[in-house]
Amino acid sequence: MPDFLFHLPLPLAGTLIIGSLCLYSYLGLVLIHRLIMPRLRETEENTDFTGAMVQAVMVFYGLAVALVAVNVWETYSEVSGTVSQEASRLGGLYRDVSSYPEPIRTELRGQLHGYATHVIDEAWPMQREGQSPAAGVRLMNRFQTTLCTFEPDSEGRKILHGEALRSYNHLIEARRLRLDATSVRLPGVLWFVVVFGACVSLASTFLFKIGDFRLHIIQVLLLSIFVGLVITLILAFDRPFQGDLAIGPEPYRLIRDQLMDD
Repeated sequence: MPDFLFHLPLPLAGTLIIGSLCLYSYLGLVLIHRLIMPRLRETEENTDFTGAMVQAVMVFYGLAVALVAVNVWETYSEVSGTVSQEASRLGGLYRDVSSYPEPIRTELRGQLHGYATHVIDEAWPMQREGQSPAAGVRLMNRFQTTLCTFEPDSEGRKILHGEALRSYNHLIEARRLRLDATSVRLPGVLWFVVVFGACVSLASTFLFKIGDFRLHIIQVLLLSIFVGLVITLILAFDRPFQGDLAIGPEPYRLIRDQLMDD
């Protein structure tokens, strides 16, 4: 699938996909009926065989596309869950360090606030372009260094410090999963199957000979629109951080505005 389609508004991208399939179907149907069908001998057996072949092609293509659509939706949902999980881990760690004594408490809270702001204002725009931000590593390394300098002087603070370290490790794990999801997308071979399969499936409907040619065109165009809608659906969820349905940084903004800015 051309990369520029992922950067277009979804209605425009969908219109291009559906329009391209409709144009392909219309021109293909006209050419087939003018150049190929007159050379073929039509019998009742041929019509039955053609109908069976069209059904077989549509069933296999529908199954393949359904599996792809389910896969991209599940991946999109998993990435959305990962984003929410990281934001929750960030909020939990912020609450943990809020129980530390001064002056380290203010320093740790300020560093977490800075990390949240970095994710919202700097990392997310890069992710929408398919890039993996690296500045967050330095912020987290600095936070870890500061956190590890604290030496608890009581059993209660030892427990608190251990919980903060555990929360920090969970945050780093969720962050790593989010960064890995930046490059999540369907392999090119699957896009080839989806697009080329659509062309083959639609072409299989050209070989019917119907008394009213206008009715044949209408039916094929309706099928083209439906196939185009399914492909648009796959396009919309293929890249979780890009497009009109891209996952946004709202969970981080919520944590920063309602917890860290209090």
